[in-house]
Amino acid sequence: MKRWIAIFAVVSLLPAAAAADEARAAIDEALVTFVDAFNAGDGAAVAGLYTEDAALYPPGEVPVHGRAAIAAYWQGAIDAGMKIDDLHAVEVESAGDLAGEVGVFTLSVPGEGGATTVTGKYIVIWKRNGDTWQLHRDIWNTP
Repeated sequence: MKRWIAIFAVVSLLPAAAAADEARAAIDEALVTFVDAFNAGDGAAVAGLYTEDAALYPPGEVPVHGRAAIAAYWQGAIDAGMKIDDLHAVEVESAGDLAGEVGVFTLSVPGEGGATTVTGKYIVIWKRNGDTWQLHRDIWNTP
């Protein structure tokens, strides 16, 4: 009997594990697209990865609401010469149509005397829109 209870417990967890794996794979793929679009200089394509009513919470700045404002924000960073060297998820957890991601990044930021390397961490709340996962709330900081 104990064996059947253990088997039932494992089998009942399989759909949740599959959903978490699906969310993680989609988010990892979206991060590659984010970096490629950013480093290609396309703020509109970066913003297209966000929900229509998304919000950014940049450190030391006012929140940025909506896809159009997010496009302008990222385009400003791109136009200033910023490049993403690394952006990757450390942890992803999902429940239904929402997922939380914790990640790290490394940027090259131009300045007097050359580029400076900036590292930081972030948390993103992702929202599933049909078959697509989109960034919904995005906050980050640097040491």
